[in-house]
Amino acid sequence: MPPRRRRYPQPVAALRARDRAVVGAALALSLALAGCAGPSQRVTTGSAAPAYPKPSPTPARCTNQTVLAGWSTARLAAQLVVVPAPESDVAAAAAAVAQGAGGVVLFGSAAPADLGSQIRAVDAMALGSIRPLVMTDEEGGGVQRIANLVGSMPWARQMGTMSPAAIQSLAKAVGQRMRALGVTMDLAPVLDVDGGPGPNASNPDGDRSFSASPSQAARDGLAFAAGLLAAGVIPVVKHFPGLGGASGNPDYGPAATRPYLSLLGSGLLPFQQAVAAGLPAVMVANATVPGLTRGPASLSSAAIQGLLEGRLQFHGLVMTDSLSAPAITAVGLSVPEAAVRAVLAGADLVMFSSGQPGPVLTAIEAALARALATGEISSARLIDAADRVLVAKGVNLCGPG
Repeated sequence: MPPRRRRYPQPVAALRARDRAVVGAALALSLALAGCAGPSQRVTTGSAAPAYPKPSPTPARCTNQTVLAGWSTARLAAQLVVVPAPESDVAAAAAAVAQGAGGVVLFGSAAPADLGSQIRAVDAMALGSIRPLVMTDEEGGGVQRIANLVGSMPWARQMGTMSPAAIQSLAKAVGQRMRALGVTMDLAPVLDVDGGPGPNASNPDGDRSFSASPSQAARDGLAFAAGLLAAGVIPVVKHFPGLGGASGNPDYGPAATRPYLSLLGSGLLPFQQAVAAGLPAVMVANATVPGLTRGPASLSSAAIQGLLEGRLQFHGLVMTDSLSAPAITAVGLSVPEAAVRAVLAGADLVMFSSGQPGPVLTAIEAALARALATGEISSARLIDAADRVLVAKGVNLCGPG
């Protein structure tokens, strides 16, 4: 499917202003008549036609995309990649950030007291001063990376016993501490509809889900997201189109969601409400969707372009779950190969969670460059994806004006 140019909605309040167009003023044409004769002069039949000055060309409108068109393929590709780093050693991602990586995902369970200064040091190395999105999984319960610094939250299912206002207030308080450290994105909330035990090897959700009720999962998940936004942190709703009731956990091996027609009546509903609410980012699951995709949804144009962007009309940032997960390697794809498939399918940010950040980033850049050279992917698709990443960051390449 050929890449489509996307339109972006006005960013939500937590994000900075988008790029402003620099538009040249219209030039007025001045009329000059040559060879006009006065009353006493003889007028001849071959007099010259009126001459008009040539209009000056209208200055080109500067946008992120016009600037990105001048970037190298490697730089465009790097902006689409999230590299991993241990929260105890954020500098492990420094070389990749200097190379232009679009994001850094932190892993661990007990962050060091100097995490903020570590993040600032890595931010300072960003290519072109375009800082990466720094993200963690602060969901609550057993999925919290930096709770010792930002405060602990209960599992989502326990939060489901709280009022939406209380959930929003809790997420805002945690989000404010995250933002103060330099963590700008939270890979949460989970909008999956699930009431079973877990999380475990057979169920990716369990207590990570707010409720087995689609309406309550939507209500509470959106309250959580609103709290993060109020704190200036970008929420990423996951795992589209819904892992509740999946056949297994994609972090352990191949898995399938409920059949597509079943999702339409239940699991997809919280995501529909999130899109309608204007939430800025969606993470796509690594599970197959029976009746919709032939493989992982994160690599499927049917899931991303057809369902998320087409049917749901989402126009924000699309990111993958980890492309180094067993559900991806089980289909025989390396991280660079999967990255090409994901970007071609419509993903804007691709993430991996294992391997050395610099070498894997370089391999992804090379894979995308080869895909561009062979015509498998277009420069327009890379530019469009990089533009969405920059919009999420609030970066205006054209400067103020």
